[in-house]
Amino acid sequence: MDFQLSEEQRLIRDQIRKLCADFGDDYWRRKDRDHEFAWDFFEAFADDGWCGVTVPREYGGEGYGVQEASLVQQEIARSGAGMAGTSITSHHVFSAAPLVEYGDDDHRERYLPDIASGDVMVCTGVTEPNAGTDTSRVETTATREGDEYVVDGQKIWTSKAQEADVIMLLARTGERDPDDRFAGLSLFFTEFSPDMDGVDVSEIPKAGRGAADSNEVWFDGVRVPAEDRIGEEGEGFRYLLSFANSERISIAANAVGVGQAAVEKGADYAREREVFDAPIGSYQAVQHPLAESWSKLEQDELMVRKAAWLYDTDRDAGAAANAVKLRASEDSLEACERAMRVHGGMGYAAEYDVERYWRETMINVIAPVSNEMVKNYIARHVLDLPRSY
Repeated sequence: MDFQLSEEQRLIRDQIRKLCADFGDDYWRRKDRDHEFAWDFFEAFADDGWCGVTVPREYGGEGYGVQEASLVQQEIARSGAGMAGTSITSHHVFSAAPLVEYGDDDHRERYLPDIASGDVMVCTGVTEPNAGTDTSRVETTATREGDEYVVDGQKIWTSKAQEADVIMLLARTGERDPDDRFAGLSLFFTEFSPDMDGVDVSEIPKAGRGAADSNEVWFDGVRVPAEDRIGEEGEGFRYLLSFANSERISIAANAVGVGQAAVEKGADYAREREVFDAPIGSYQAVQHPLAESWSKLEQDELMVRKAAWLYDTDRDAGAAANAVKLRASEDSLEACERAMRVHGGMGYAAEYDVERYWRETMINVIAPVSNEMVKNYIARHVLDLPRSY
């Protein structure tokens, strides 16, 4: 869809499509099957200069906004990479953003150029087993000792922890205050390795994203330089929260891309497969679900662009970002299921890829926040209904 795209944005989209053409379904199917991290895809992505999409130019990046970053993510997902491909590259949209906005000059200079060049891999340690959606209950602690913090605790669903060179880590530096649940949490951007003293990483077996690992990470007396704290002590969760909308927009763009790939696969199969002496695509029971999913995803794509434009122009993007995350994730999941149904029994076979798309996009319904919580946000902040939790 070219509508509302500038000439430069069209060029970005076309360049990403060209890059991804060398990494099609066969590549991602094999990586998913073998649970191999897609290093060659990441290296090609980095070599083409895309790791710095949203990193400011003065630090070696391109200085683009969420509009351009969401285009990049959508096209990667649409290429057959699904959420595995976008997970590998997502730090250029979200993970480095708090450092860009709230880090001091020295902190940014130490990390952003290497992020922009692709010389480092970023992971994010926020979610915990006993906190989940209620991030205010994070239990991992960072205790100040002179010029260092000592980190103890556990994170879960930390993607790319096995390959990471740096981590954006949320930890408790003060007591939880029931009257101010956002207080007492600090954000760090610091060096990280699964081989560091005091760090233990264990991969989580999961349904999708086989080409990008997700992990539990334990910290036992890990020392972090105080200069690697982002901004003020105790303000970390607020820093993260200020970028929640960009993450929702990115997730929606990913979902649109996977859904579009599924519809295209379904239509291709429906044109070729003959049953009762006619292509199955000639039957309305096959045509109509695909047509409906196509139209829903077209609308979702426009919603992504609206939300990204609001975000980039410093307008209130909360309602739009949450709405499109809700709709795009549900519509993508539905599109993938419909594509599987079009394929019949072969939809369950790995060689046709639609089952992988379905497994890839399921995560968008429940992460980074569940769609039930998104509905709570819309009910409270848009419809002015009482808080339900």
